[in-house]
Amino acid sequence: MPQSCHDSDLRINFLTEISPHEVSWDEHRSDAESVKILYNYSVELSKYAERINACSGILKFGVNPDQGKLVLKQAFFCRVRHCPVCQWRRSLLWRAVMFQQLPSIQERFPTHRWVFLTLTVKNPPVTELRDTLKHMNDSWQRLIQTKRFKSGVAGFLRTTEVTRGNDGDMMAHPHFHALLLVKPSYFKGQGYIKQADWVEMWAKALRADYLPSVNVKAVKATLDEKGRKQLDKAICETLKYSVKPSDLALERDKGAWLHEMTKQVHKMRFIATGGVLKGILKPEDEITTEEMISSSEEVQ
Repeated sequence: MPQSCHDSDLRINFLTEISPHEVSWDEHRSDAESVKILYNYSVELSKYAERINACSGILKFGVNPDQGKLVLKQAFFCRVRHCPVCQWRRSLLWRAVMFQQLPSIQERFPTHRWVFLTLTVKNPPVTELRDTLKHMNDSWQRLIQTKRFKSGVAGFLRTTEVTRGNDGDMMAHPHFHALLLVKPSYFKGQGYIKQADWVEMWAKALRADYLPSVNVKAVKATLDEKGRKQLDKAICETLKYSVKPSDLALERDKGAWLHEMTKQVHKMRFIATGGVLKGILKPEDEITTEEMISSSEEVQ
């Protein structure tokens, strides 16, 4: 059974040496090496560096007899929240579960449609990230209790993403991505919520004295291939990384932003479901190593 990734006995340093089309493992493992180095700059967080160092060092693959492709069979994952490899594996699992659930959702709600919503706030200093996220979560609860939301939205899948703010090295840009399953009435007459309305509703929920940036778009999830691709894209965008790998691995500040962000979001959950989609995905701290292995992308 082939092995890959940093196995010195086999003199294989990169998975692409076995499978030239597979770059995901190598890219994420490279980012993990950078994050490990940055965590080592902090005495308090160096324990994460030790765990990341051992993450996915040896991968064991087997051949899928039906397709003749390599699939992951055995691996050790460090389960550090901001390890780029583990973050990627969790994302793959969530996406796989959503794709598996789609047929039953569409069978139960054949006339419902999907809307992709992104909600932002003013960028806070990363030292205020925890308080900002708590405020955003409270504001989301106020939003989903409004009459307009409840009358049009049957269920939701919402994730939190944090990136570096573009207005300073120690600034953060937290935002929500939400995939909304909306009722047929949403796109009819008074039921339709325009972008300007979403801005007003979110500002009111935030109790903000400014108009936050909001992006909303209907997902044309028709039964043909083009429609399916649009829905797949919306799912992948919603269930991508919680923190951009390039932001995690940025070395110019010797990990100052990463260290503070790690402390600020400790034990905060970044995924929420509600309505008819409630419980469709596991929170990240409940995902098992076995599930992270089984969510493997096939190696070309």
